[in-house]
Amino acid sequence: MNDLDPKRDYRQGAAALDFGDEHEAFQPQARGAFDFRYIAAAIRANILMIAGIILLALALAVVVTLLDTPRYTSNATIQINDASNRVIGEGDDQTASASNLYDTDRFLKTQTDVLKSRGLAIRVAQKLKLFGNADFYRAMEAGVPEKGASEESVRNLTLGLIRSNLTVTLPRDSRIVTISFNSADPKVAMDVANAFAGEFIQSNLQRRFDSTAYARDFVGAQLADAKLKLEASERDLNDYARSAGIIRTNDAADAKGEGGGGGGGSVITASLIQLNAAANEAQAARIAAEGRWRAVSSGPLLASRDVLMNPTVVTLSSQRASLEAALQDDLTRHLEDYPSVRQKRAELAKLNSELQSAAQAVRNSLRAEYETAVETESKLNAKVQALKGETLSEQDRTVQYAILEREADTNRELYDGLLQRFKELTASAGISASNVSIIDQAALPQSPSSPNLMKNLLLALIAGFGLAGLALFLKDQLDDAIRVPEDIEHKLRLPLLGVVPKSAGRDPDEALVDPKSPISEAYNSLRGALLYSTSHGLPQVMLVTSAQPGEGKTTTSYALAAGFARMGRRVLLVDADMRRPSVHRRLGTSNERGLSTLLTGQETLAALVQHAPQPSLDMLTSGPVPPSPTELLSSARMEQLVQEMARNYEVVVIDSPPILGLADAPVLSALADGVVFVVESDRSRRGSLKMALRRLRAMRPVLLGAVLSKFDPTREGNRYSEYYGYHYYQYEHKNPGTA
Repeated sequence: MNDLDPKRDYRQGAAALDFGDEHEAFQPQARGAFDFRYIAAAIRANILMIAGIILLALALAVVVTLLDTPRYTSNATIQINDASNRVIGEGDDQTASASNLYDTDRFLKTQTDVLKSRGLAIRVAQKLKLFGNADFYRAMEAGVPEKGASEESVRNLTLGLIRSNLTVTLPRDSRIVTISFNSADPKVAMDVANAFAGEFIQSNLQRRFDSTAYARDFVGAQLADAKLKLEASERDLNDYARSAGIIRTNDAADAKGEGGGGGGGSVITASLIQLNAAANEAQAARIAAEGRWRAVSSGPLLASRDVLMNPTVVTLSSQRASLEAALQDDLTRHLEDYPSVRQKRAELAKLNSELQSAAQAVRNSLRAEYETAVETESKLNAKVQALKGETLSEQDRTVQYAILEREADTNRELYDGLLQRFKELTASAGISASNVSIIDQAALPQSPSSPNLMKNLLLALIAGFGLAGLALFLKDQLDDAIRVPEDIEHKLRLPLLGVVPKSAGRDPDEALVDPKSPISEAYNSLRGALLYSTSHGLPQVMLVTSAQPGEGKTTTSYALAAGFARMGRRVLLVDADMRRPSVHRRLGTSNERGLSTLLTGQETLAALVQHAPQPSLDMLTSGPVPPSPTELLSSARMEQLVQEMARNYEVVVIDSPPILGLADAPVLSALADGVVFVVESDRSRRGSLKMALRRLRAMRPVLLGAVLSKFDPTREGNRYSEYYGYHYYQYEHKNPGTA
């Protein structure tokens, strides 16, 4: 075959194209997720299985419904608000709940989780005394715990029954929560649902009370600690004051701002303040007395205002004036020596003497007052100076006293604040309204909520359809049986060359003789497909094989050879199945000599080729069955023989053995220009078909495509008869006058 380099180059290039660039040679389109025609065909083909699964699911639903114990559901509804208000006084920060618009949904979801919590279930079980209650276990269709069961196991069993049969529903955009409980006893269902609603409210109030009690205990502890600190700080303050000799007066608070440093309330400071004020007053009195004394001593005695204002001086001056007036009156009438005149002058002299004495006494009193004021001022100033020194010394000692005093004041303020807060918490502990209110109490159910026959049937129907679909899908995926032509490309990833219908009640050889039979038309279509199966046209050497025996490869080989011969081409049909030869029986010739003879002897191809009744068609039978056909087919002589056949004939069709279990077909595929793979329709293989293709592809042959043989388009599930036109001639026979 080396002299046919163009053809060999084509075969090798096609092989590389088929395997090295498989996506360019042939890429079958993936079947769509909703290929309705394929799905409908699969359903029709498996309608009994689908119906059986659905009926079984419905029957199970009916049986389960009849055997199931009636159960009752009781519903209680509650309203959950965002926050609660105090019954007495203003609202407390601790009672504030999530009022933010963005937190409302989270708050309501939290409340529903609290309703389903283990803690609330424990409160309900304790209230209804459900732990170890045999009636409750029978109502919940659970076994009564044994007497020796541990307390923890009984507790877990009871809580598990309660929580598993509880349903809490919060509709969207609503604050109304529905609490549902399911039980075989309607009264148990009602009691538990109501208990959950009531205990939920109680638990909310209890949590608030516990929170306030915790705050009260905390504040009480802080108050006791503050009291101890206050007592210690005041004790330290007093001890230091005693050791430092600092005596505080009651008006200390008023003197703090004046004395500075907190020392303004001491006795020394208070004394200094008083003496300083007295010294100031004494100084003022001394200045006033000095002024009066200087006024009296610097001028005439009777010219001083203080003298003139003296009552005695005023009286004596008045008397003197009267006496002088009387004297002047007497002088107008009498002489100087007149007795009355002398008497009056004597009296006047006496009054002047008394007046001088009174004025002198006033002046002496002013002098004594001035001297007393000077002495008083001097003494007070001396005392103030002494107290100033003592005060400065005391201020040095009051620095630490002020520090201790401020610490005591701080502790006192803290203690007073904590005491006030403790009183408020004690007065208002737990006095708040619940933010949860019961809308509807759970009522005694009058009819069971389950089992519901119609609901169970509907669910069974849905489950049946689902299981049937799953079974159909798994069957389609796990089974490589080819039932419709589309499966060739989808399952085998091979081009579909042709579809050969099944001959109903008629021998395939007889159907091939009739050019108007559906089988003849199918092989004519296959022949046309092979003419354009490659870019170079019809492959010269073609191998026809199948996965298993009996799939129609020999019939296909003969039909292809006969079809090409009718086209006027010189065709050689080679029977390479040296284990179970059949071509010679189909044509009624002898098989004494054939391919095995050529491979083992010195015979020539021309001497062993037999002429078929049909013009342009020659045949090479398999010959006697050799001991090891595989060794003969894989020998160099076989390759030379194929090259010789290609030189002498335009078309060479090789009928090979099946692939599975034998090595003959893969060996021959490497020598052919193209391989036609015959697949029998609707034949169960359980993976053998794909295994055969893997073995065949291991030799890197040129796979031209597959032929679907024995296809029955009229059977249930395969509605392809009109599509493929297999009854066209039958219609013509029945109605000769119509086209």
